[in-house]
Amino acid sequence: MTALDTRTTLSSAPVRPALGLRVANAVVAAANHTAKIYRAWRNRREIYRLGEMSDAQLSDIGLTRADLHVVWQSPFGVDPTEQLGQISEARIRAYEALARRIG
Repeated sequence: MTALDTRTTLSSAPVRPALGLRVANAVVAAANHTAKIYRAWRNRREIYRLGEMSDAQLSDIGLTRADLHVVWQSPFGVDPTEQLGQISEARIRAYEALARRIG
């Protein structure tokens, strides 16, 4: 048997991660999930601060008070800042499409 045959035989064997690697992956996944929940909670607190702004100030950053109400009603685990970003981007795309039709 040649060296090439040996490598082919070894590489075709199924590879299973060691138990320690699987445990480490599970710990990392749990830590990432916990961090995501904490980030969503912290960002939800910031959304309440946005509610203290005037309508003119909200308009300056591309939001309306109705946008805040939408994200306040979202489930706890959902990051409200991601939702606000999507709402703002959709509004910008709609304005740009309208400007193209007019111009």
